[in-house]
This record gives sequence, C-alpha cells and structure tokens, in this order.
Amino acid sequence: MAQMETYCREVENMYRQMRTWRHNYKNHLQVMKAHLDLGEYQELSDYMVSLNEELSQIDTLIKTGNVMLDAILNCKISLARSRQIAVNVKVILPPSLSVSEYDLCTILGNLLDNGIEGCETQGEGEKRFLNLYIGVLKDQLYLSVTNSHNTSVREENGRYRSTKSPGRGMGLLSIDSIAAKYHGHVNRQHDETVFATEVLLPL
Repeated sequence: MAQMETYCREVENMYRQMRTWRHNYKNHLQVMKAHLDLGEYQELSDYMVSLNEELSQIDTLIKTGNVMLDAILNCKISLARSRQIAVNVKVILPPSLSVSEYDLCTILGNLLDNGIEGCETQGEGEKRFLNLYIGVLKDQLYLSVTNSHNTSVREENGRYRSTKSPGRGMGLLSIDSIAAKYHGHVNRQHDETVFATEVLLPL
C-alpha cells in the first residue's frame, strides 16, 4: 500500500507539472517569436531543444483509463528510461477484470522491478531494453515482460530462484502466489542475454 501511495503521488506530480507547462505555453511562444523576429536562429533552436527536453520529462507515458495501473506503469517506465533503458509498451485492457486492482499492480510492479534490475546487470555501452505487453489471449489477461540482462540465472527443480541476497527477492514469490490465487499460469524463459516472463490470468 505504501508503494501504491508513492506511485499515485508520482502521477499527481506529473499531472501538476503538465498543468504548469500548459500555463506557461504562451510565454514560451512569445520568447520563441522574439528570437525569430530578431533572426536569432541558434538561440531559437537552443530554446526549442530545452523545451522538448523539459516536456519529455513530464509527459504522461501511459493512459489506460485505470488510475492505479497508470500510476505504477508511468512510475516504473519513467524510472527505466532515466536509467538509459529503451522501453517499449503496449497496453490493451479488457472492459472488465477478474483480478483485483491491488493484485494486478503488485504483479506489474514486481515484473517491472525485476526487468529493470535485470537490465542494470549489463555493463556500460550494452544495449538495455524492456518490453511490456498487456492484452487478452484466449479469454485470459496476458502480461508479458521481456528484458535484457547479463547475469547467471538460477533454476532449481524447474523453478527460478532469485539471485539477490537472503531476505530479498520476494517478487518472484509474489507473482507466483497471485497467479495461483486466480488459477493462472506463469511462464519464465531465458537465454544468456534475454529474460522473459509471461503471466496469464483467467478473465
């Protein structure tokens, strides 16, 4: 619950920044027009670049129509991009869900946390990526997260184990537990550079 409150504050902050930017929009136009009228093309270009950078930092990334889901997705995606991870996201929510909002956000939060941490095991200059897809597959809610990594993956009796220190790594257990609660299924696969997790939850 503390995490969800943090996510909601993040989204509220992004919305507040967007409102501020829109409020200052006319001022920005006046500054750019002044540079244009004076023939200060380099200054105009620099100003436009700075505006674009500012807007890209506060732009809302995902709008699913579900406030809690938007909160966690925007927070995690912004975090990933701030760590030089290329993010590709596609979300198509069904009209109604059988899984609770809290459980869905818990699964997504852990999936994305694990994906980000996997990317961070790569060295400087290595291509980092994180792909997220949410949709419907054969009357099931389908969630897929694929990420790059550069670490040894532990498997015991066909089950993946966390490589984190003792007392950590509860994310895998949380995902499996919630999937079992809804009679769903979790599939994990990996090779030397890519880790993929699929979660299917009956609708």
